[in-house]
Amino acid sequence: MPATANFVTQTPALGHVAKLVAGYSQKRRIPPFAPQTFRDWFAKRPIQNMGRPEVLLWPDTFNNHFSPGVARAAVEVLEHAGYRVRIPPRSLCCGRPLYDYGMLDTAERLLRETLDVLRDPIRRGIPVVGLEPSCMSVFRDELGNLLYGNEDAARLASQTFLLSEFLQERVHSYDPPTLHRQALLHGHCHHKSALRFDSEVALLKRTGLECDVPDSGCCGMAGAFGYEAEHYETGLACGERALLPAVRAAALDTLIVTDGFSCREMIHQETRRRALHVAQVLQMALHEGPDGARGLPEARYAAVERTPALPASVVLAGIAAVAGIWYVTRNA
Repeated sequence: MPATANFVTQTPALGHVAKLVAGYSQKRRIPPFAPQTFRDWFAKRPIQNMGRPEVLLWPDTFNNHFSPGVARAAVEVLEHAGYRVRIPPRSLCCGRPLYDYGMLDTAERLLRETLDVLRDPIRRGIPVVGLEPSCMSVFRDELGNLLYGNEDAARLASQTFLLSEFLQERVHSYDPPTLHRQALLHGHCHHKSALRFDSEVALLKRTGLECDVPDSGCCGMAGAFGYEAEHYETGLACGERALLPAVRAAALDTLIVTDGFSCREMIHQETRRRALHVAQVLQMALHEGPDGARGLPEARYAAVERTPALPASVVLAGIAAVAGIWYVTRNA
């Protein structure tokens, strides 16, 4: 299915129709699905650090389907810190897009489902470590408002951390690997407003990184906002205020770092650079040593994961499906 979906969205003519149907700007690129989800990769992996303290890693939709390398890096970093990593037994969603479009009843139902599935680890006090600031801010902010008075909701809110926050504030014995490089660090909006962005800055400085943190505000992508045709120019103007010029001006060996998937996409689509998640920065330090990767740091640690080629029958079926959608839309 990833290859089929990517064929429709990444082929120029078909992608044009897909964006038209979705209401996206033709100047945007739809992110491709990775060939293997993080959950599938994790399910095939032997258990590591048996008998060590446990953490529950939250595989959000972005890092599960589009950038599983971020989640794989987080597993490696957490295991290096001495933890046994677990994930929820089935796919869950925080419901962040539902709040953006006012679908609060559906969002509440998803959150109750999350509490039901995670009740045992929540009540055992197992920390929930996330990678996407927009998802983790749901547990720390909206969860308590929608499910006011729910004790499991309060427990989850108090046990939820972004990776950098967890390593910096809760793992007092953690000694991050050394990395002597320059970094341009952009804070995702939810990271700065509802979480502890200062913890990430402090953690990266402990590795030896010299961090430049521009007053960049919002990247402008903001989930689907920056993709939508009616908002494209506004989103781009947000990014061009400070973030995108700073990225373009950065030296080629400077690390571009941000935890938000939307932020990384904005940087990728509007500059020649790809941004790293903090998990990938720490993974790089573990693999490469204090000097980090040679050349463009993202070439190895944030490369796009490609799907295999499609059989001709699937290609023809995809063309027929998109043509049908185009015909129905044109004649509606």
